[in-house]
Amino acid sequence: MNDRTQKLFTYLQEYLQSRVPGSRLEKTQLPQVPELSLYLMNEDYPRDSLSRKQVLELMDDPPYWCFCWASGQVLGRYVLDNPDWVRGKTVVDLGAGSGVVGMAAKLVGAKRVILCDLDEKALLAGELNGQINGVGVGFSSSIEEILEENVNDWIITAADVFYDPENLPLLETMLGTFGAVLVSDSRLKGQPLQGMDIIGGYDSHTVPDLDESREFNRVTLYRSRQ
Repeated sequence: MNDRTQKLFTYLQEYLQSRVPGSRLEKTQLPQVPELSLYLMNEDYPRDSLSRKQVLELMDDPPYWCFCWASGQVLGRYVLDNPDWVRGKTVVDLGAGSGVVGMAAKLVGAKRVILCDLDEKALLAGELNGQINGVGVGFSSSIEEILEENVNDWIITAADVFYDPENLPLLETMLGTFGAVLVSDSRLKGQPLQGMDIIGGYDSHTVPDLDESREFNRVTLYRSRQ
């Protein structure tokens, strides 16, 4: 690791260990996106030794960036298998988390990738993961800032963002401003989204595996209507 990579790794691992004592960041090859490896929480993290307070705090404000969620894997795989969707384009990975979707887009020829997340630590994790995969990506903490640019021929992706009804107005904005929208969601259970076509349903799981209900291992993939 170079100095910057080591500093990022150390900072994020110390933060993670403060939230989940006994855990660590581990370089992990993704089962459905083996082209990429990410620094994620170790598979054997101490599930049973956390206090009730620690569990409640994690449920209220989890470090999303140290997991690769099922929807992220599915959308990353779709991008890798359909490079014409992103090749030569600018891609915004909204709610980027670990950055899996944006980095997949960069691997197959996206001209520019912006990881967008409200969590500063997610952006640092995206930088760390970009470095270990040899892909250059940009960062933003504000979708409003991005919308100040001319985005009408850009692609925007969103994994597990619109299961929260409060976020649905943002989808209308995205459809009205971006050239194309890709959405992946494990909570909507195939529910229609206005302005979007369903591409299909895919089986996946979160890495490390959270032993979630089987219903959350079924991911629906949507694409904006042409």
